Amino acid sequence: MIGTFRPCGAEPVPLDAQGLREGLLQATQPLFVVRSGDRLLLARSGTALVPPPLQATGEAGLPLVAWAPPIHPEALGDPEFRSAYGLRYAYVVGEMANGITSVRMVREAGQAGMIGFFGAGGLLPAEVEEAIDALQRTSPPVPFGVNLIHSPGDPELETRLAEIFLARGVTVASASAFVEPTPALTLFRVRGIRRDPDGRVVCPNRLVAKISRVEVARRFLAPPPPRHLEYWVRRGALLPQEAELAAHIPLAEDLTAEADSGGHTDNRPAIALFPTILALRDDCCREHGYAHRVRVGLAGGIATPLSAAAAFAMGAAFVLVGSVHQGCVEAGTSEAVCRLLAEAGQADVAMAPSADMFELGVKVQVLKRGTMFAQRAARLYELFLHHERWEDIPERQRAALESDFFRRAFEEEWQATRAFFQARDPRQIELAERNPRHKMALVFRSYLGRSSRWAIEGDPSRRMDYQIWCGPAMGAFNQWVKGSFLEDPAERRTVTVAANLLFGAAVAVRASLLRSQGVAVPPEAAELRPQPLARIEALLGGRGFCPAHTP
Repeated sequence: MIGTFRPCGAEPVPLDAQGLREGLLQATQPLFVVRSGDRLLLARSGTALVPPPLQATGEAGLPLVAWAPPIHPEALGDPEFRSAYGLRYAYVVGEMANGITSVRMVREAGQAGMIGFFGAGGLLPAEVEEAIDALQRTSPPVPFGVNLIHSPGDPELETRLAEIFLARGVTVASASAFVEPTPALTLFRVRGIRRDPDGRVVCPNRLVAKISRVEVARRFLAPPPPRHLEYWVRRGALLPQEAELAAHIPLAEDLTAEADSGGHTDNRPAIALFPTILALRDDCCREHGYAHRVRVGLAGGIATPLSAAAAFAMGAAFVLVGSVHQGCVEAGTSEAVCRLLAEAGQADVAMAPSADMFELGVKVQVLKRGTMFAQRAARLYELFLHHERWEDIPERQRAALESDFFRRAFEEEWQATRAFFQARDPRQIELAERNPRHKMALVFRSYLGRSSRWAIEGDPSRRMDYQIWCGPAMGAFNQWVKGSFLEDPAERRTVTVAANLLFGAAVAVRASLLRSQGVAVPPEAAELRPQPLARIEALLGGRGFCPAHTP
C-alpha cells in the first residue's frame, strides 16, 4: 500500500483488462488502483493520500495500491525545448532531402504544435528560397526550420544557403551529415549575436546539429572555431564584437543523436548512443561554462509509441522522426514510393554508396525491397575503386552499364552530366577534363543522384533504380499499423502519425508506471493500436493536435 484513497463520484469497479485499457487511454485523467478485501479495483476520481496518514482521520478509505497520473502528450520531452521553439510538443519532423520533407509537411506539423525541417538538401538555392517564402507566408505563422546539409565538394553552396537563411530571417537550421564544423555553420550561428540590457548573451540563430559520433558531437558542443570567426571578420561578414561573444555559446543550440536511420547514418544503436552523448553534453557544458544547457534529442528507429516512450524515458529532449513520414501523403515523393515503403519490413534495407560523397566511400541506408538500387550503386563504387578511367573497365561490363544503368552511351551520359555541373559547379568539369577518374566518378554520381529523382517522380520505367532513403524504423511502423487504418498509405498523414506516436507514448508511460508499482498490466490492456485523429482529440478532452491549439 502506498497510500489511502477516498472515492468521489463513481464507485471503483473491478480491475479487468478492458477497464484498465479504457482508463489508460483517458490519458489526461488520473487512474487509481485500490484494494477492497482480496480484490483490486479501478477508480478514476477521488482523493489519494500518499503516504497514508499516520493517524486515522475518521473517514473510511481504501488502500491505494498504485496510481497513474494524467500525462498529456505535450508533457513529454524537455519543456525548455518546447518553450525555446514555441511548440506544444517535443516532436520534430526531420528533414528529408530533395524536398521530401515538403513545405506542406512542415506547415502542417507547425500548425499542430510541432516543428518540421524543410528538406533543402539537393535543391538549388532558388528552390530553397521559394520554399522559405511559402513557409513564411503561412498565416498565422508556424515554427519551422530548414536543413543545411554538408556539401564537401561544394562549400560555396553551404555558404550561399547560410546567407539565404540570414537574408530571409530563417532563425532555425538543422545541420546534417557534417563531420566537422564549416565556415557556413559559424556564419549562420553567430550573425546577430549580442548582449541584452542585462548583459546576457543573446544568440538569435539556432543550429540543431544531427550527430552520431562522439568526436563530431564534441566539435558542435564547443564554441564556434576561432579560425572561422577570424575568416568572416576579415571579410566583413561578422563584426569583431560578434566574434568575441561567440566564445560564450556552443556552435549547436541543440543536438540530435542520430541512431540507425535512413539516408546518411552510422547505424548506431540508440540505446548505446544516446546515454553516451548525454554524458558528453554534461562534460562539455561544465568545461565551457555555458549559461544554457545544450539539449539532446533522439532520432533513428522511432516508429512506434513504445520507441517514442523509450526515447523520452532515457531523457530525450525531443524525438525526431524521418523515415516514417516519408510514406505520408504530404511527403514530396511519389505514390509509388509510398506504396513500396508501406510494404517494407525491418530487414528490407541496405547500405549503398551516396551520390554526394561518392569518392569518399560514404554510404546511405536505402530501401532494397522492390528496387535494385543498392546492388547497382555498390557495383559502380567497386568499379570506381578498381579502375582509373572508363576505358579501363572490361568491355562487357561497360556495355552492361550503358544498357542497364545509363540506358545510353557513356559519352552521352557524360554530356548530360557535364550540363548538370555547368549549372551547379563548373569547377568539377575542369577537374574531370584533366582527370579521367574524376570524370568517371561524376558520371557514376549522376546515376546515383538521378535515382532519387526517379523515385520522387515515380518514373515507372526506372522502378528498379529507385533510391529511397529508409531505415529499419519503416518496417517497425508497418508492423505496428498492420490491420489498422494506417496500413493504407493513403491514410498516412503527418499529423495523424505524429499524434499516434505521442499519444501512444503517453499511454505507454502510464502503463509503465503501474507496472513499476506492482500492478500486472495484461498485454491487451496496454495494446497501443493506431487511433483516428478525431478519437485522439476526444480522448485528450479536445486539447490535442488541431491547428487551433497551437500557441
